[in-house]
Amino acid sequence: MNTLVSITSMASVSALGSTPGEVWKHYKTPNHFLRKSNFNGNEAFAAYLPRDLKLEIDELRAASANLQAVDDSVLYAIYASRIAIEKAGWRKGTEVGINIGSSRGATSLFEKHYQEFMELGRAATLSSPSTTLGNISSWVAQDLQSSGPEISHSVTCSTGLHAILNAVAWLRSGMAKKFLAGGSEAALTPFTMAQVQAMKINARQDLDYPCQALNLQKGQNSMVLGEAAAVACLEAGQLDNAIAVVLGIGYATEELKHSVSISANGSAFQKSMSMALGDLSPEDIDVVVMHAPGTIKGDLSEVEALKGIFGDDLPALTTNKWKLGHTYGASGILSLELAVMMLQHQEFIPVPYLSEAKQPEKMEKIMVNAVGFGGNAVSVIVALPQ
Repeated sequence: MNTLVSITSMASVSALGSTPGEVWKHYKTPNHFLRKSNFNGNEAFAAYLPRDLKLEIDELRAASANLQAVDDSVLYAIYASRIAIEKAGWRKGTEVGINIGSSRGATSLFEKHYQEFMELGRAATLSSPSTTLGNISSWVAQDLQSSGPEISHSVTCSTGLHAILNAVAWLRSGMAKKFLAGGSEAALTPFTMAQVQAMKINARQDLDYPCQALNLQKGQNSMVLGEAAAVACLEAGQLDNAIAVVLGIGYATEELKHSVSISANGSAFQKSMSMALGDLSPEDIDVVVMHAPGTIKGDLSEVEALKGIFGDDLPALTTNKWKLGHTYGASGILSLELAVMMLQHQEFIPVPYLSEAKQPEKMEKIMVNAVGFGGNAVSVIVALPQ
């Protein structure tokens, strides 16, 4: 059942802003949106939502008594979902399947409640329900007054694209007619940053571009953590209002030798890309939006996986993590949004410090990759509707 699935709208909140015009304008510049911040006395690069956008989201919380005790990851998802639903022309109360995942979940609330427990010896009444992963999709469903299935999950950094897989499966099966899929992450907290630093995968050099994603000559890991939420509205078939169509999906799991490892040849990526291609030829892919987190091993293994599928004549390659950071569970959907925008505008967004990188001759089909701790790779192919 390879029914085409239409993407009828997308919306996001990230360091690039929240409106399509604003996001695309920022993509077209060579500027990044990473800055040094202080996390409990430790300096680290991070990518925050713009101040004005954060204030709008704080107002969203203040306007509803029900949202006073929710985590920022919930608010980011609600804000982006409202925009996406409106752009897709879906009414509140419509039966919509919702799958919005997160790698970390209610990070800041969990840390807050745990600190209170350590100080007081007891947990707050709402500490459990307000920190469950299911909070995100459940609250979005409440806000949209939806009666469809509500799913939340964590597949670490490939969470957002796994939500797309789920949505496509539900739509192709006929069990749902509309699906809202995506990811949300609000993990810029002291403990989370300490975990990143403990693994020594974070950017530590004051460079013009602190995150050196896709620079295969870098001598240090250079991942930068960001906060964001992004969602896509999907419907079965090719609709008149589709902004893109999903041509293929693929997934695979790495055989792990270590809890954070990925094989040198990116075997899971090779399997997920091959599955997504299906009957398509590798030559049909014009661009790959890579996961490319900015770590030495992560970037190299994905490139080796690409060579395993495409040979030496690789498609044009790009990533957005040098610009807006690695947003964990939201990262794959932000990459998908970049892919759709490049298709719509027929303009390739390169990585500025890779001056000799290949440019695409055309942009008809774009592959998007994501992978997370645990070796769970996902590949999605999108194209403009015909």
